[in-house]
Amino acid sequence: MIQPPNNQAPASWHQEQFLKNQKRHTRKIRLLRILSFAAFLILWETAADFGWIDSFIFSSPSRLLLCLKSMILDGSIWQHISITLLETLVSFGLVIALTLLITILLWSNRTLSETSEPCMVVLNSLPKSALAPLLIVWLGSGCRTIIVTGLSVAIFGSILSLYRGFMDVDPNQIKLIRTLGGTRRNILSRVVLPSNIPNLFSIMKVDIGLCLVGVIIGEFISSRRGLGYMIIYGSQIFKLDWIILGIVILCLIALGLYQALVWIEKKCLK
Repeated sequence: MIQPPNNQAPASWHQEQFLKNQKRHTRKIRLLRILSFAAFLILWETAADFGWIDSFIFSSPSRLLLCLKSMILDGSIWQHISITLLETLVSFGLVIALTLLITILLWSNRTLSETSEPCMVVLNSLPKSALAPLLIVWLGSGCRTIIVTGLSVAIFGSILSLYRGFMDVDPNQIKLIRTLGGTRRNILSRVVLPSNIPNLFSIMKVDIGLCLVGVIIGEFISSRRGLGYMIIYGSQIFKLDWIILGIVILCLIALGLYQALVWIEKKCLK
């Protein structure tokens, strides 16, 4: 067993060893993830080369790279990525803004919250792909409809989750504000909102993926640009490389957006 140095406090030494072990574990997990992904790509490429799988149906990493190269050269891939990313970010921003606004209104008015809760539950349970054709009829085909589709997928569940967080705030803290003569606005700004910041970030990390799903649903139905259009058009003309490449890019976008929110969360919670 390693003994702490005599000139160093045992508690500090053990804390340092704990941090070193945590960093070592983090590096190990990252290495395992990279090796697992590399092994998957090698196995996929090998299976396609030796005919274990049909490369036309399942594609292969080399075919995807060639497809990506051709789409980069003609500039179409950047157009598809940029429009999908823009629609997702706009939809996500609207979801967060409306979620905060509506949740505050429901928290401020108990009658309104009790009246609207069943409606929220029903709307959250509806399959949003069924709403997309109606949105096209109401709003017309275009970017606006796709953004609203992305918004509709995430907003109702977000409101229910954040409202539950508002109602679960420690009542003793609320009593303290009231005892000191604080108003309902003071309770909201000093207790309810600050205590729900971690909850809000958790909701945001779910919503960013849901908004991306909603945008893709909208692009499936009413778009001539975007990764959703690229996927659905590829299935119609049997360009399966387009479909798999679109899915891979969507996974990378979802991962990037999620990691960006994790980084922002760490900065804010400090």
